[in-house]
Amino acid sequence: MSRNPRITDWQGRRVWLVGASSGIGLATASALHQRGAKVIVSARNAKALQAFARQHPGSEGLALDVTLRYQVQDVAAQVLGSGPLDLMLYCAGYYQPMRATQMLFEGMQQHLQINYVGALHVLDAVLPGMIEAARAGRPGHLSLVSSVAGYRGLPNSLAYGPTKAALIHLAETLYLDLQDLGMGVSVVDPGFVATPLTAQNTFAMPALISPEQAAQAMLQGWSQGDFDIHFPKRFTRVMKFLQCLPYPVYFPLVRRFTGL
Repeated sequence: MSRNPRITDWQGRRVWLVGASSGIGLATASALHQRGAKVIVSARNAKALQAFARQHPGSEGLALDVTLRYQVQDVAAQVLGSGPLDLMLYCAGYYQPMRATQMLFEGMQQHLQINYVGALHVLDAVLPGMIEAARAGRPGHLSLVSSVAGYRGLPNSLAYGPTKAALIHLAETLYLDLQDLGMGVSVVDPGFVATPLTAQNTFAMPALISPEQAAQAMLQGWSQGDFDIHFPKRFTRVMKFLQCLPYPVYFPLVRRFTGL
């Protein structure tokens, strides 16, 4: 069932992807450019952004650190100064496996700042302008990349999982608050995708897909008007089933499922 305005034609649409120097963000930026979108990419890696702009004529790379609010505000002012956004995709992310027996506060804080507070910095910078544009008849779309790790608590995900759960909650609230303006809001919950972040995993990653496959799934979700874009379905449906289980069933099952 469609819950957002469908985006099927990207020709000429202005899109800003934050966290697009590698992985899912980079692949999605390339796919959107291929479909005629006016793509702006941001991340900390200025060299990667410059390379993207060279390889994708007409695109633009604007470096920023999502943890620094003033940088986000400055870059957002440049982006919005050239016109309203049709899509803002937040895909910046940080991940390190962590168990409670090896908790590091600094690592917990870094996850929080990049995965969640960074998203708040971007929303704070773009939301007023996007609301104004929606009221003027040009509603845009906000999309936040979370993870199936945010569905429920998982072993070895002490730092990562809670930040992704927060993004899901945030996206749900944004959807409820902005739907009446005609704006689209979606949350993207990938399973395992072959990126620099998952490359550090030492455990088996079932149903692993490429960043390009992830990008195609996201484009399909936006074209269908989905709020909840999750993939690959053969894995994420299992995770959604686990969401429904009571704790006495969930805890032993997830231990068996993960081997942790």
